[in-house]
Amino acid sequence: MGSGGPASGGPDDKLTSTGVPGSSAPTPSELIRSALESGRSSLTGAGLTAICRAYGIPTPEEADASSAAEAVRAGTAIGFPVALKVVSQDVVHKSEAGAVALNLAGPEQLAAAYDQMVSTVRERVPGALIEGVLVQAMVGAGREVLVGATRDPTFGSLIAFGMGGTDVEIRRDVTFALAPVDFVEARGMLDRVAGAALLRGVRGQAPADLGSLARLIVSVSRLIVDNPEVSEIDLNPVLVDDRGAKAVDVRILLAPPLPPPLPPPAPEEILASMRKLLRPASIAVIGASAEVGKIGNSVMRNLIDGGYQGKIYPVNPRAAEILGRTCHALVGDIQDEVDVAIFTIPAASVPEGLREIGRKGIPTAVLIPSGFAETGRADLQEEIQAVARRYKIRFLGPNIYGYYYTEDRICATFCTPYDVGGPVALTSQSGGIGMAILGFARSARMGVSAIVGLGNKADVDEDDLLTFFEHDSATSIIAMHMEDLKDGRAFLKVARRVSPSKPVIVLKAGRTSAGVRAARSHTGALAGDDKVYDDLFRAHGVVRAPGLREMLEYARALPLMPTPKGENVLIITGAGGSGVLLSDACEEQGLHLMRMPADLDASFKQHIPPFGAAGNPVDITGGEPPSTYRATIALGLSDPRIHALVIGYWHTIVTPPLVFAELLVEVVQEAKASGNAKPVVVSLAGDIEVEEACDLLFRNGIPAYPYTTETPVDVLGAKYRWARANCQMEEGAP
Repeated sequence: MGSGGPASGGPDDKLTSTGVPGSSAPTPSELIRSALESGRSSLTGAGLTAICRAYGIPTPEEADASSAAEAVRAGTAIGFPVALKVVSQDVVHKSEAGAVALNLAGPEQLAAAYDQMVSTVRERVPGALIEGVLVQAMVGAGREVLVGATRDPTFGSLIAFGMGGTDVEIRRDVTFALAPVDFVEARGMLDRVAGAALLRGVRGQAPADLGSLARLIVSVSRLIVDNPEVSEIDLNPVLVDDRGAKAVDVRILLAPPLPPPLPPPAPEEILASMRKLLRPASIAVIGASAEVGKIGNSVMRNLIDGGYQGKIYPVNPRAAEILGRTCHALVGDIQDEVDVAIFTIPAASVPEGLREIGRKGIPTAVLIPSGFAETGRADLQEEIQAVARRYKIRFLGPNIYGYYYTEDRICATFCTPYDVGGPVALTSQSGGIGMAILGFARSARMGVSAIVGLGNKADVDEDDLLTFFEHDSATSIIAMHMEDLKDGRAFLKVARRVSPSKPVIVLKAGRTSAGVRAARSHTGALAGDDKVYDDLFRAHGVVRAPGLREMLEYARALPLMPTPKGENVLIITGAGGSGVLLSDACEEQGLHLMRMPADLDASFKQHIPPFGAAGNPVDITGGEPPSTYRATIALGLSDPRIHALVIGYWHTIVTPPLVFAELLVEVVQEAKASGNAKPVVVSLAGDIEVEEACDLLFRNGIPAYPYTTETPVDVLGAKYRWARANCQMEEGAP
């Protein structure tokens, strides 16, 4: 039959059959393969119903029909009222195409709806192949939710759950997880949406059967994992009440399966390569130059002036020596072993240069040149990837600024040198962001273990570097700027392993709707949303930073703060106004402001003036001497019911900024010596002297910020997010 459906619009005209050929019941994989072989991009009709039954996806009683008369017979057998839906892979959004009719009360109404529906669909979706109709029992009232799955290019198979109707279309109340999920993971997804309270029952409504809903999520996740030809599953709406859950509308899209990704190297192989790359005993500079201003000259100068103690081999056929080092015409002329080759030559020469180091047996490379995929030369980038695979070369870049590794005094870059060692490893996909990292590290006196550029990530990416930093004794925290992930699952796997002992902070670009597809109510569009990263990062212990400054402040502050033992946060402030702002900031960060116990309230009142205020915040007022700050802070640190302190200081002559800072350092150190180590963050309001006080506090391990109430609470919130995601807080803490 033609794509337009039946020749006439009479109620008894037959539509294309939706039956599945063959006498025996086909398996889901057979149904899917048959549909793809016949050129179909979705499952419809009897095949769709069969797959739902095979995977235990509950749907209302239903029957296929290809004429008005068949629809009436089906409706009579099922029992009125019924719903009527067009079956067509060309009709994606049924309601917009007039392809759904609900609450049809009898045969006459059903027959009329059939005629009207076929006519409307032909008008609104010209050329659509109408395969038949589905007559379906009406489902009683229930809460609308969405359950879906999709194949994401970054993370692979994803499962989605969200509140239905406008909650998913407008409010985007949806959460994601890697498929497959087990029952416990699925049950946890139900608690992560904003509408979770509605499912638990409000205003006298019975709680929804959450177990049934969780089992449905598990079934959908199994379906997409078992069948690589399934590209998207959309159960929308699912109606759930206290009796169970039913998928009222099911949509399964098909596509040829993608080729499986190349298996990643074993962790020990990655580690060995990264150690050669980032901690080399010898370096060859391909394109080294004696001419000031050339990249090859800058790299040589940084390596030498930075104090690198390994061997440096300049390679340039037009020079005999460069900066006091014997120059080699070809890398093959170097007699000794070389761990890494740094390329400073034009992009067009890089493929042959890689072949030369491959023949020499150099295992790693740093490709500084630009002019590859970022400028439209994907072919050139693919060529260097092929050469590297042939010779088993691991490489950074191309299109990068290089890298720093401070413990070995390596400045393998053409940018400014940096040699202040510390515990923070930082990576960036952007050269500009890399230089911002460098400037912040110098300005804030934040010691770093490494700063690494990733550029186009044609080979080495974030999970390779995480594997190195996991075993790097100089690194205790890792902060990463990224614009994309090549293999999201590989990154999450390593991050889950690393983050409990070394926090992983990520600044992921592309947070807004401008960077993602326009979202409708279907799972595939929802998966393009940035919330996928939020949910998956959180589930795997990664702390996400909303911006560059936050990423850098988290990297600087988190190593200084002890892990909180529980959720209770107390604010002590010298100004009521800052107490209000600090309270707002705590709520926005998801921190729990402790409800003050009566006995502790009485203890605080012993140290503050009558016109002050106990409770939480504790307002000691601005005119109090250092002794009041000391007594109240010491009390907050000593009480085991308090797990973190936020302190708001107000500049006065009675307690000058440096006096306050020095006494706070003393009190915190005394508390640590007594076994009462707790996170303490400080907001300082006042004249420019508060900047010096902040510097003193940071140097003594206390995160402190002038002129802001948000930043100190923000870094405390990041510490709590890390502790919760990595199960670091003590069980049973009050």
